[in-house]
Amino acid sequence: MTKKQLFETYITENLDRIYRFAYTYTKNQQDAEDVVNESVVKALKAIDTLKSKEYMGTWFYRIVINTALSHLRTQNKIVYLDMAEAEAIAGKGDDYADLSFEQMIDILEPKYKSIVVLRFFEGMTLSEIAEILEENLNTVKTRLYRALGMLRIEMEDIV
Repeated sequence: MTKKQLFETYITENLDRIYRFAYTYTKNQQDAEDVVNESVVKALKAIDTLKSKEYMGTWFYRIVINTALSHLRTQNKIVYLDMAEAEAIAGKGDDYADLSFEQMIDILEPKYKSIVVLRFFEGMTLSEIAEILEENLNTVKTRLYRALGMLRIEMEDIV
C-alpha cells in the first residue's frame, strides 16, 4: 500500500476521534469540520514528508493541532461592551458549580489543554503526546501534572 492509501484508511478509521479533537479547540461544529478538512488537505499535500508509516497518527495530529491553532488565530474576535454592560457584568462573580469537565479544561491554556485531551480523551501515551507536540517527554509530564493541579484547584473551589 502507498502512503496515500494508508492515510486514506487511517482517516476513514479515525475520523470521529479527529473531529472530536478538533472540536475541543474550536467549540463549534462547522469550525471543527473546517479544521479537519483543511488538515486532511494539508496532509495529502505533504504525505511525502511522512518518514515512517508507523508515525502517521502522531504526524497527522500535529497537523490538526497546527491547523486548529491557526484557525483560532484567524477567527479571533474582540467584542466591545458599552459602559452599562460592563458595569452590569463587573458585579457578578464566577460560578463554576455547573461546569462540566469539558468546560473546565477550556480554562486551561492550549499548551496544557492539548496534553489533557490527548492523554485522557484520546488515550495516548505520554511519549506519543511528546512526539505529536514536538516537546521533550519531561516537559509533557510537567505540563500534564501542572494542568491536573490547576483542575484540582478549580474542583476544590467548587466543593
